[in-house]
Amino acid sequence: MSAKQVLIIGGGVAGLTAANALAIDGLKVALVEKEPFLGGHAVQYACKATDRCVKCGACLAEEKLKACVESSFINKWLSTRITSVSKSEYFSVTVESDPAYIDPLKCNGCNACLNACPQAGAIIQSYSKNNHPPVAVQTRVCRKFNGQNCQICQDVCPENAIDLAQGQTSHTIQADAVVVAAGFRPFVPSSKPYGYGHLPNVITNLELERMLRQHKQALRPSDRQPAHHIAFIQCVGSREAKLNHLWCSQVCCGSTLRMGRLLKAHNPQTQITWYYIDVQTFGKDFQSFYQDSKKEIQMVRMIPGDIIPVAEDRLQLSYFDNQTGQGVDAVFDLVVLAIALLPFEDASRIAELFALQPAASGFFSTTDNKTGPLPHGLFTAGTTTGPMSIPESISSAQQTAWQVVDYLKLDSI
Repeated sequence: MSAKQVLIIGGGVAGLTAANALAIDGLKVALVEKEPFLGGHAVQYACKATDRCVKCGACLAEEKLKACVESSFINKWLSTRITSVSKSEYFSVTVESDPAYIDPLKCNGCNACLNACPQAGAIIQSYSKNNHPPVAVQTRVCRKFNGQNCQICQDVCPENAIDLAQGQTSHTIQADAVVVAAGFRPFVPSSKPYGYGHLPNVITNLELERMLRQHKQALRPSDRQPAHHIAFIQCVGSREAKLNHLWCSQVCCGSTLRMGRLLKAHNPQTQITWYYIDVQTFGKDFQSFYQDSKKEIQMVRMIPGDIIPVAEDRLQLSYFDNQTGQGVDAVFDLVVLAIALLPFEDASRIAELFALQPAASGFFSTTDNKTGPLPHGLFTAGTTTGPMSIPESISSAQQTAWQVVDYLKLDSI
């Protein structure tokens, strides 16, 4: 190889941060992302500033995405999966890519395809204006790729930007170092006794993040009307021995309290109740933020047992009040479940390909090559190594970029 190249697995905020840092130093970067858009979960989060910034990090994710998109040193491989890995003098990584189907040079972002598509979820939309094209075809849902003769999106496109006849391609990427920054997988709470999946007004905190980003308010999925009484339930899928999820997901307390206060700032009449086990501290101004939150949010140190539907698609939570010694029933318009952060979906396969031994939790080691068990030339960053916030993921990725540069014997960045 004539020039040093680094392969980064994952296009979330950690992968973007590492890619930008290494590109600034003049390294070639191949960024592999399995989804059709860059930004991962972080770029879906809403800014939670009220009268001032609350340091949630959402704006930082957009900054990292914009810088990556504009960099000529970063080769972006979207809708791409790693199929094989070999290592001698350098890594040789074979990848398989789905076609884009929508030509970014022709697409004008009119959304004609999205509006005309008869299959829900077959065409998805990016949450960031920095992704282009802003829409993508989901083959696992699209009728065309599931035995039906449909190409409505292609027919209605005014720019002839859609070509559904394209096929998958395979390439080999050679890299002097590899950074695994594949992010996390959100816990799906269908198995919990809260009705997620069949009670429409029970949603996850990540779904509320996307809702706030798009609509600036909390809407009931059942009728798209504003929710005035909202319950947040913490630690859903976290700190649970039955699931072998013994860790705290770190970010849920801060995210929930910030969202609750944002909703109150938008509409002071909104009533927020927070059900929790204990409080995970966050940020340098945690104490003052927490005390202010207690003035606006009703805090109940108890996790409800179950949820039942009542009239008008409302939801009744039941729990035992230790202070009064009595059972309590409370009714809400919307219930938000703060779900666990789990090892990324493909973690076991990636670990096998790179001869890694994950921790018992399934997360990857944070130790660098010099002192730890990671194979020579392999690095990790962000929530691949465990739950962390957006600012923490950025810091982790920046540190990893330093380690990569040191490993490659380049000047410090």
